[in-house]
Amino acid sequence: MMGKASGQQLLLPANPVFIWTSVIVGLLVNLLPLGRMPGMPDVLLLLLMFWSVHQPQRVGIGAGFVLGLVMDVHQSALLGQHALVYAGLSYLAAQMQRRLLWFSVPSQALQLLPLFLGAHLVELALRVLLGGIFPGFWFLLAGTLEALLWPLASWVLLAPQRRPPDRDENRPL
Repeated sequence: MMGKASGQQLLLPANPVFIWTSVIVGLLVNLLPLGRMPGMPDVLLLLLMFWSVHQPQRVGIGAGFVLGLVMDVHQSALLGQHALVYAGLSYLAAQMQRRLLWFSVPSQALQLLPLFLGAHLVELALRVLLGGIFPGFWFLLAGTLEALLWPLASWVLLAPQRRPPDRDENRPL
């Protein structure tokens, strides 16, 4: 399906508390001591991309930069490594937003796959250039998993906006 379905439900406005709660939960998932295997998806990156596409006025480059610095400090990475990637992808997501929303959710995931892979390539290049070890090509798995998680994230994060509005008996619509 290329464009939006004509009978697609209109979404209610997103609650800013819900948006930032989901971002904080994504940050907390990234902060879990799971060993940060190279093939593990970056949940915070996925959520930043999602909200940069669906709510660019609320979550954008600044949020990506600040949360990237938090991740850099947590992982003892080069200061600015995650900040560069998160801010860059937030910018690209906001630029693609109008075009991306015309596609179905699986098509969106397919179009975002190169961005997710590119983010991990930039992190890998910075790490290797600064003397880190090459983890193998497992890092490609992380970007692929993030793209595969896009439909699930869309379904879960847009669910509160899909609820029917309160019925007003005085209005016919």
